[in-house]
Amino acid sequence: MEYTFLGNTGVQVSELCFGTMSFGGDADEKTSAAMFHYCREKGINFFDCANVYQGGLAEEILGKLIKDCREEVIITSKGFFPTSTDVNARGASRKHIMTAVEDSLRRLSTDYIDIYFIHCYDARTPLEETLQALDDLIRQGKILYPGASNFAAWQVAKGLGISDMKDWARFVCVQPMYNLVKRQAEVEILPMAQSENLGVTPYSPLGGGLLTGKYSLNKRPDSGRLIESKIYETRYGPDWMFDTAERFTELAKQHNCHPASLGVAWVASHPAVTAPIIGARNLEQLEGSIRSLEIDMTPELRNAISALSPEPPPATDRSEEGTEHSFLVR
Repeated sequence: MEYTFLGNTGVQVSELCFGTMSFGGDADEKTSAAMFHYCREKGINFFDCANVYQGGLAEEILGKLIKDCREEVIITSKGFFPTSTDVNARGASRKHIMTAVEDSLRRLSTDYIDIYFIHCYDARTPLEETLQALDDLIRQGKILYPGASNFAAWQVAKGLGISDMKDWARFVCVQPMYNLVKRQAEVEILPMAQSENLGVTPYSPLGGGLLTGKYSLNKRPDSGRLIESKIYETRYGPDWMFDTAERFTELAKQHNCHPASLGVAWVASHPAVTAPIIGARNLEQLEGSIRSLEIDMTPELRNAISALSPEPPPATDRSEEGTEHSFLVR
């Protein structure tokens, strides 16, 4: 296992981050513990969570597991999405963030959270209010660093500008969706992160299971997120994605590796990425993702994989950029 600095924090994290969304759900407490300890054996010190995962149960299970190694691991959590039917138990208002952090600390049985993400941009709350609340939590020692999950690049940039102006703690990490069939992050989020030296921990590197070899245009498993969840069914519904998944599986076979290993390795190979977030329901699935570390992702292999899905247009939408017909060519 290699370790890398998370943005400009000076904190070193493993090149893979384990996502605990399955804890207490698809993975019972015994299976969750087995996966956690397997990750630790492999050298993973980076674990991602959120207050809404399994209604808070994921945080409770993770809290028990880190009890004997708290100072050796980097823990994240998030707040934004509804945690009850109360009208204020949601969003990125100061009221909700303060309450959400206290609740997460209690469930995690810890005094501090290493990285606390705002789980989604809140268009109804001034960003200044959100950022000041995060800065206050840092001054109180309850979180160490703030992060942004599911933010657009302009939203992160706006936040960085406000923080610099007010002398508040800046976002140190972003958490976008990124995989072979969801490449929008390549347009602005990843370049922005490189420019600002932010950590990047992409989630869903396997597209909710789409890129694990189980799916093709004419093949569907009996169960899985894309089958059981309307969110994932909508997110990964277009036929071209299943066609890409089928061709990707064939390419993985040609290189004698599991599609899950290759999919995670492709995400990890982007120069802006710090650590992909891998998730699993059981040890078998986890092993496939961890074996991504064994793949030699050469530029040629990355290009071959990238060619299987549409490359998003540049941010300016000038499709000639990068070709011999551009004014930018010298």
